[in-house]
Amino acid sequence: MKFTLSWLKDHLETEATTQDVVDAMTMAGLEVEHVDDPAARLAAFSVAKIVEAVQHPNADRLRVCQVETRDGRKEIVCGAPNARAGITVVYAPIGAYVPGLGVTLVEKPVRGVVSNGMLCSASELEVAGESSGIMELPDELAVGTLVAQALGLEAVIDFEVTPNRPDWLGVVGIARDLAAAGLGVLKDVGVAPVPGKFPNPIEIRLDGSEGCRQYAGRLIRGVKNGPSPEWLQRKLTSIGLRSINALVDVTNLLSYDRARPLHVYDVAKLSGGFIEARAGKDGESLEALDGKTYAVTPQISVIADASGAIGLGGVMGGTSTGCDEATTDVFIESAWFDPIVTAQTGRTLTLNSDAQYRFARGVDPESLVPGIELATKLILDLCGGEPSEVSLVGEALPAPGVIAFDRAYVKQLSGLDLTAQRIDDILRDLGFSFDGDKVQPPSWRRDVEGKADLVEEVARIEGYHALPASPLPEIALPPGGVLTARQARMRAGRRAMAAKGYAETITWSFTKRETAALFGGGAPELVITNPIASDLDCMRPSILPNLIEAAGRNANRGFPDVALFEIGPFYRGDRPEDQATAISAVVAPHAPRRWDGIAADPLFDLKADLLSLLDDIGAPTGSLQVVQSGLPAWWHPGRAAALRLGKTNLVEFGEVHPRILKALDVDGPVLAFELVLDNVPEPKRKAAKTKPALELSALMPLSRDFAFLVDEAVAADDLAKAVAGADKALITQARVFDVYRGTGVPDGAKSVAVEILLQPREKTLTDAEIEALSAKVVAAAEKATGAKLRA
Repeated sequence: MKFTLSWLKDHLETEATTQDVVDAMTMAGLEVEHVDDPAARLAAFSVAKIVEAVQHPNADRLRVCQVETRDGRKEIVCGAPNARAGITVVYAPIGAYVPGLGVTLVEKPVRGVVSNGMLCSASELEVAGESSGIMELPDELAVGTLVAQALGLEAVIDFEVTPNRPDWLGVVGIARDLAAAGLGVLKDVGVAPVPGKFPNPIEIRLDGSEGCRQYAGRLIRGVKNGPSPEWLQRKLTSIGLRSINALVDVTNLLSYDRARPLHVYDVAKLSGGFIEARAGKDGESLEALDGKTYAVTPQISVIADASGAIGLGGVMGGTSTGCDEATTDVFIESAWFDPIVTAQTGRTLTLNSDAQYRFARGVDPESLVPGIELATKLILDLCGGEPSEVSLVGEALPAPGVIAFDRAYVKQLSGLDLTAQRIDDILRDLGFSFDGDKVQPPSWRRDVEGKADLVEEVARIEGYHALPASPLPEIALPPGGVLTARQARMRAGRRAMAAKGYAETITWSFTKRETAALFGGGAPELVITNPIASDLDCMRPSILPNLIEAAGRNANRGFPDVALFEIGPFYRGDRPEDQATAISAVVAPHAPRRWDGIAADPLFDLKADLLSLLDDIGAPTGSLQVVQSGLPAWWHPGRAAALRLGKTNLVEFGEVHPRILKALDVDGPVLAFELVLDNVPEPKRKAAKTKPALELSALMPLSRDFAFLVDEAVAADDLAKAVAGADKALITQARVFDVYRGTGVPDGAKSVAVEILLQPREKTLTDAEIEALSAKVVAAAEKATGAKLRA
């Protein structure tokens, strides 16, 4: 929304400067985005007079001018066809930046003659779109007068209008708030009716659809349309609008002045003697005033006559009934179009206009007739004519609900200690009315629905700087720190994964419903009603599909070997308890070929990273069991497993099924894991808050190797755990280093070699003690897994 200070002063008696207005708007909650001040932008340009203009000695199309400027007489070379002695022009000195050219003037010869400045056109100053020569100013202007002052250029204030304040889309609404804030006195904004001379001959109809609820119209006959007067053209062009003709300019003026969009029809171009606001029909189309043809549907509100649709309700009129200089009888439309229907029409047709912008936010429903009266007065003043009576059909919206308001609530909610009289004065200045403790919001403030909204209005106008400040009470930190156990694990997990070379990603919490179904999701209750994109229409049941697709996008761009992770939520259902947090990772092992052909199995590398992560977040890794049964269908059978604690899977890991990768259009293999943080039990609190003393043995560790025959179904990890538990005081590590099947090993069995590391604590172990410990290891392995020591 744009306006100028002089336009504001049409409705506000004030001596405020532009900066005063900007400051007051900011304090009143109006977010000023930009102030375009021509006085600052064109400060280097001034009025000058050409005293003499002669032919350039070396160029047929150039003139050498002697110019009287504020810097004295200057010799300036000019190529404009209208450069001649005696005219008043715009002078730019050396060093001035010319905005229309994007250059800074420097002193240099032009065909052998040094030009000591420049004489400017309107387009070079960016005060007009086109110009055929240098700008000619009135002769009465004194030399040295600043151009901005000479042209009457004003600063234009541009601010952002929040969706709940459609009244700010009119200068009157801004003036009302600034008057309440104490910047001036609001002038009388009442509207005097213009008596009709005859009944309105145009019948107005409504079909009862939700697009248009109320419609008012009036005919004015005998008008003489033509260019608008200079004051009206200047007011519109100052905010970037193009002057068209007097009838159209009046509607544009009132749209910005009173936030009341109107439309005018050439009566001679109407057919059937009626105008109807109705829903569109399949197959209808309309050539709008922007020159484009739009297809109409029943979801779009249109204005129609006997010939069909002649306008898009609340959006734009049609070319078939547009007003031009031949118009003699004009019909003025003032209607209330539904905000939702109007907004949807704009989105469907990708069509935006000043009217659509206002109707989509909600126009004052009580401004229909006053808007027509204002337009009538202006048209009669500018174009003459004789008005009919005003016709009004349809039902008006009910007034905003009355609010019970205790003035003491202002201090209770905001802390402002104001008198009841001051509170009432603020609300009255904003248009609210009172009946005891009952407050009636005005028709243009339908965003005010309760007493808290009234307090906000009082605080906004009194000034947020007046709100009392008091420090927050000191709260002792909880003994366990400010992070929950899950938050601490998320932080530790993020650092651990980054340290292992994984790149962190942040993806949507949504995915495509078909993709969600591949990972056990896609239930109807998880489908999003109004998704931000068609391929993000379902809450994700896992983080893995988003990471797999991210790996595929990297591969398509030449980076096939990626390792990605994300820590975030996934959703099993639509209840709060169905949301869980996971640490998920994918690896696309597409490493370059090696000359020696040696490469580690990436699946075991992934498992090593996973076990290290579990240690970093404090998970009970010593109690976890590896299981390969009962895994979801998106894992590759035989190449995936789960780490289980009791009956709960903490993490699933392995290779993603080729069927899933094909559905996601990603080349395999892809390895992944998903660790559900909510399933990791919190560690038991230790009695002591300090860490135990570090115990280091001065004795040399030693290792022993054991080769066991075990059944093929026995997991090597289970054997290693059994061996490590034979003597927890001396055995610090048990590691599988070989698995053998072949000659010397019975069918259905395998040989598993385990290395144990022994760390003496008090004395060097004797051979007898080592043999005794070895026997305990063999016995523990046999008891737990049925293993036999190989001969």
